[in-house]
Amino acid sequence: MAVMTIAAPSPHRARARWSWAWITFSAVAVAAYFVGHYAEGSLQSLARSHAGLAATYAVRPWPIQVAFYFHIVFAGIALALGPWQFAQRIRDRHIGIHRAIGRAYLLAVLIGGIAALIMSPFDSIGMGGFFGFAALAVLWVWTGWRAYRAVRGGDIASHQAWMIRCFALTYAGVTLRLEFGVLTLVQLPFVHAHTDISALTANAYAPLPFLCWLPNLVIAEFIIRHRGLPALHLSATQPAAA
Repeated sequence: MAVMTIAAPSPHRARARWSWAWITFSAVAVAAYFVGHYAEGSLQSLARSHAGLAATYAVRPWPIQVAFYFHIVFAGIALALGPWQFAQRIRDRHIGIHRAIGRAYLLAVLIGGIAALIMSPFDSIGMGGFFGFAALAVLWVWTGWRAYRAVRGGDIASHQAWMIRCFALTYAGVTLRLEFGVLTLVQLPFVHAHTDISALTANAYAPLPFLCWLPNLVIAEFIIRHRGLPALHLSATQPAAA
């Protein structure tokens, strides 16, 4: 009598599913908090309760405040939509949905990135915040544009690689908050009774304009190379074919 067996999923595929589940959960959770947090009141009222970045932008000119809200909304949309671009079941069975999500995601990246660039000179930590967050904004829009150009040109492999890089930058919204928590906690053993808590959080926030996205890009490049997708090279000179 023939016995039917069902192959167990490979460890690699299981890890990939768990990784995608974690990234999706964390991205959607932060996006929901990110948008909902600033929808609870005006920047002025939120500033009085020391909520997030409200105190920094409540005193800025109104065009900067508008850019702040545009960034909050569209970065949140990009963060919530981004993981679903990598859901293989949607790509394989519902290509129309995949394309619609992709268009909405890239539009959110464009608007959110331009708004972030406008905001960056007004960050609370001065030149470090300006250069770090401005570089993030420019690279965010640029990688999205490269992903769009690649798919329009029919280069699906390059499109996938650039989308991975673009979402790695989108995911900076999550890594910033995780790193802020870690960098705050590691200072606690050195806190004294008269330690200024605002100084402690300022120390934790200071490296984040670069630290929230540079490691993400490094990890993204490892993923791209592991999947055999077109990777970036430090030199424009390619090795000659044998």
